[in-house]
Amino acid sequence: MEHPVARVLPLLSPAHLDRDFDYLVPPELDEIAQPGVRVRVRFAGRLVDGYLLARLAHSDHSGKLVELERVVSGERVLTPEVLTLATAVAARYAGTRADVLRLAIPPRHARTESGGAKTPPDSAAKRDVSSASFVGSTEPNETDGESSIEAEGASAVKFGEVTEPPGDRPAGVNDAGVPQTVGTATDEPSHPLAADGIDASEAAASTMECVAPRDSARTQAFSGIDLAPWKRYVHGAAFLAALGQGRGARAAWQALPGEDWPRRLAELAAVVAGQGRSAILMVPDQRDLDRVLAECVRLVGGSAVGLAAGLGPAARYRRWLAVLRGSARVVVGTRSTVFVPAANLGLIALWDDGDDTYAEPRAPYPHAREVAMLRAHESGAAFVAAGFARTAEIQAVVDSGWAHDLIADRAVVREASPRISAPGDSDIALERDPVARAVRIPGVAFAAARSALKEGAAVLVQVPRRGYVPALACAKCRTPARCRHCNGPLALPEARGQRGSSAESSATAQSPSCRWCGITEAAFRCTTCGSRALRAVVIGASRTAEELGRAFPGVPIRGSGGGAMLDTVEPGPQVVVATVGAEPVVPGGYGVALLLDGWALLSRADLRAAEDALRRWMSAATLVRAQGQVIVMAEPSIPTVQALVRWDPVGHARAEVGARAEVGFPPAVRMAAIDGASDAIAELLSTATLPEGVDMLGPVPLPVTARKPFAGDSLAEVERILLRVHRGSGAALARALTAARAVRSTHRSDAPLRVQIDPVDIG
Repeated sequence: MEHPVARVLPLLSPAHLDRDFDYLVPPELDEIAQPGVRVRVRFAGRLVDGYLLARLAHSDHSGKLVELERVVSGERVLTPEVLTLATAVAARYAGTRADVLRLAIPPRHARTESGGAKTPPDSAAKRDVSSASFVGSTEPNETDGESSIEAEGASAVKFGEVTEPPGDRPAGVNDAGVPQTVGTATDEPSHPLAADGIDASEAAASTMECVAPRDSARTQAFSGIDLAPWKRYVHGAAFLAALGQGRGARAAWQALPGEDWPRRLAELAAVVAGQGRSAILMVPDQRDLDRVLAECVRLVGGSAVGLAAGLGPAARYRRWLAVLRGSARVVVGTRSTVFVPAANLGLIALWDDGDDTYAEPRAPYPHAREVAMLRAHESGAAFVAAGFARTAEIQAVVDSGWAHDLIADRAVVREASPRISAPGDSDIALERDPVARAVRIPGVAFAAARSALKEGAAVLVQVPRRGYVPALACAKCRTPARCRHCNGPLALPEARGQRGSSAESSATAQSPSCRWCGITEAAFRCTTCGSRALRAVVIGASRTAEELGRAFPGVPIRGSGGGAMLDTVEPGPQVVVATVGAEPVVPGGYGVALLLDGWALLSRADLRAAEDALRRWMSAATLVRAQGQVIVMAEPSIPTVQALVRWDPVGHARAEVGARAEVGFPPAVRMAAIDGASDAIAELLSTATLPEGVDMLGPVPLPVTARKPFAGDSLAEVERILLRVHRGSGAALARALTAARAVRSTHRSDAPLRVQIDPVDIG
């Protein structure tokens, strides 16, 4: 046997066991035991799962080697690119490769694997990698993991400078209506890691000289793509041309109001797929996935697949195998899609990266946006962060020059945007309605809604909270109402008996109940002042729909939110009351949108409260037709409200980056959150060799919105400590925490502890 030694990565949870181990390959497994397959090995007397990384002629271990127990399957599910990415993600987030691979590779479904489509010959040839490709950079500490995205402007690929197409490139398109070949990858982007140390001013100065496609052959090659919508954006057509040449262009795309963004993303994927390369499109939820996948199928046919957890193990694994075997070129999915083993990756795009569903709740808690940028670095693929709003993280990489703006001219934005206003935004408006800022729905909002309904248009009402009255307080002293049994918040549920005639049912429904234990509190008394009167702190979607039904008699009132979410509604005069993120689409657009209770979104004790409020407002405003009207019920002088009125997400994101830099919060710094019992945190920090200049904040109680780290039935009180360093020391901080976790795991401590790098929920 030429290579009798198998290097294996066992999937073990302890951090100190995140390393490779050598095993002997039995003669009967010599043919099937290839790099990338799943194996079962004996470790410390028990059988564990693992992945075979390489076949070697000799082992560095001087002792006796144990044989492989068995090869689970001959399918080479771990590709070299995914292994490299998993190593980088583990280093970036102070985790282990085993944890990352659990997120990246779905569990095996034997019947699906044996009955799936076989790999095409050309794809098999591409994936016939040597064992050496699995050996390099497999240890976590061999990869920096920081990648210094924000300091790489000099290596950014320019959108323009379109060259003449190769002479042997056919000008036709395939049966799916997309180009068969759209240029070749003659210009590979520089690896971003090579740009460390570049002066920030030089990086930002590396602007693009973008030109549109100039020759008839190029225009014919894009005959399957409608270029007119992209020409509304500065450098939009040139960006498609760069993709058609196989170049790793990177852009932050701000979609215009009313843009058919699923179609635009599908067009980007079609251009890349036309070259025989793969594209990954990520969306926040199943509703967006269905819309984008439908557009991709229209353009590229059966080579587009959708991946989501709701598919079930068999269907999801079948589609994942289609990507692995090369029969699927366009992959649309949620956060875990960033790890799919797409061959010859040409594009990674994600829509609405500010959505919290992109944050992985399982260790090592990576964010899909950061993983996507890491993968674009390693593979040289194009990268697109798209959305109506913009996060501070994306603005930071744009400011650095690593990515570039793909936005429309202000005149085009004004033409596409509805008219947006806030009640009482001028002295004249206050003279007309002095209480416009004090009431929940002012007169101008009712007038706009009546006008739209009279014209036969639908009216959208966005409400931050679902339910009837989700929060109550004492009417006298304003103390939040709490349950006497569990100290949970009291709420007024929807009157389930209001349609019937039973007095008892109606009385029960009107009594407040606890949102935690469900016990009805029929005889409330304030613990502070003794008052029995209650007042509503927040009005929910159900109560709002009830009030609007009285205000607009005879008009259909529809609700969307929670378990009753509507994807689309038919056009016509109606009022749609939806919670944030559950707004249905109306063909032709809404006539008016009322964004209620803006203070509830803006006053959240969260670092990203303003950013998230603007993102949710813009998502609702884009559903309104260009001639429509949007009224946001919030203080007009707040910068976030002004950004919405002006439709300026870029300016708001730039201001957010500057404000966070002043106070030392991400993305200006790298931050680690350590959650756990006080003894566990002290043990970890005592063994950690932290980099110089680290700031320690805390300990403080764990934020109420954060999940507690799991530790069995432990009743220890959980607290949080924040470690803050300059971005240049982020890799050193991650390495120090990784080493400290490895030391702590050798002590077999069972106290709850969790380490998160740049968590979404800082507190």
